[in-house]
Amino acid sequence: MKEGQADPGLYAYSPYRNRPKIEWPDGKTVAVWVSPNLEFYEIDPPANPIRKSWKTPHPDVVGYSHRDYANRVGHWRMAEVMERHGFKGSVSLSVALCQHIPEIVEHANALGWEFFSHGIYNTRYSYGMDEAQERAIIEDSIRTVKEATGQDIKGWLAPALTHTPRTLDLIAEYGLTYTCDLYHDDQPMPVSVKSGKLLSMPYSLEVNDHYGFFIYNMSPREYADTLIRQYDRLAREGENSGTVMCIPLHSYLIGQPHRIGPFEDVLRYIAEDGRAWITRSGDIADHYLANQSGKTGDEK
Repeated sequence: MKEGQADPGLYAYSPYRNRPKIEWPDGKTVAVWVSPNLEFYEIDPPANPIRKSWKTPHPDVVGYSHRDYANRVGHWRMAEVMERHGFKGSVSLSVALCQHIPEIVEHANALGWEFFSHGIYNTRYSYGMDEAQERAIIEDSIRTVKEATGQDIKGWLAPALTHTPRTLDLIAEYGLTYTCDLYHDDQPMPVSVKSGKLLSMPYSLEVNDHYGFFIYNMSPREYADTLIRQYDRLAREGENSGTVMCIPLHSYLIGQPHRIGPFEDVLRYIAEDGRAWITRSGDIADHYLANQSGKTGDEK
């Protein structure tokens, strides 16, 4: 047998069964957090030599304007139904939105939503960055969100899910406590970093509305049914050890008039079910670090 590439060592192996039990507040079995991506896309961004920002030649008026629906209409519609059912957002934020459309950031902050960084623009990628450039983006994110909201960011989701080999080490060095960039588990798990403590926070590609509508071609009701099935399974398994369900959203998709109704049915179902700790990602990380750190059998 040929020797394969070495394990990158991002995290240790830990089988799903027989882990130390995770207990969520009030006996809840699944921590549910909703992650609205509040983003800003440039119509004609600087070219990255590794990946194009738009599929068509710049400027991409169609791609840009479709996504701008989020900031003009979709966000407000999505936020209304989330608030109606008691869901506080954990915002995956394009930090430049603080300058371009501060009204949205102010609105989300006033609702008690949490913010974590999704880079500066979702049309600028980490590919090819040197360490100084990557540090500048992290420092800009920490400073800008603090100035705009008063919050200290705790989490990170790389811009357009693009990374360098040093990304996780750097965000831990700057004091962030969780990353949403790993998709390997349904429970928080320690990440191996050079300094600090970093958790992988269960995010999702599978029930991300982008994947639901763009990749899997689901109808609004099919997507809603998928979310309910995801929730029911995780809530049931969480009776043995608490699980996490993330619902990642893009309001230019879920905030469309023909999609928002079935999605609201999902929020109503979860809120009325009684098994969910409806919370924010930073609160999950804080609870885990205070109560579970060192108990997972997954730390190196």
